[in-house]
Amino acid sequence: MSPTARTAPVAHKVLPEPPGLPEPLPEPAVEDLRLETVLAALSDPLRLTIVRKLLLESEQFDHPCGWFGFDRPKSSLTHHFKALREAGITRQRQYGLERRSHVRVDDLDARFPGLLDLVTAWSPLA
Repeated sequence: MSPTARTAPVAHKVLPEPPGLPEPLPEPAVEDLRLETVLAALSDPLRLTIVRKLLLESEQFDHPCGWFGFDRPKSSLTHHFKALREAGITRQRQYGLERRSHVRVDDLDARFPGLLDLVTAWSPLA
């Protein structure tokens, strides 16, 4: 395929929000989302992988960090999930001792149309 050829974007999953969810942890408002902050958070391959996996493979509305299957220390994963939340990419909720995440699809599509299509089209290096 030539460098200028384009492929159709991969459709990402948007699962409905179930009733009775806990309040989300602090996050930026939609109007406060900044492209440079979002891109900085997505510049880390692990964080990009987290977002891509949530967009393409979600089995339920939100997921705990153990669902991703990463062989990383919990403190490292906590840092990456916090960076995604503080950038406004994901929304996290506390369920007892566990935090679960999902991508703020509507908010990101409203502020940065096409960004999530780029994330889903990205392929990690083997």
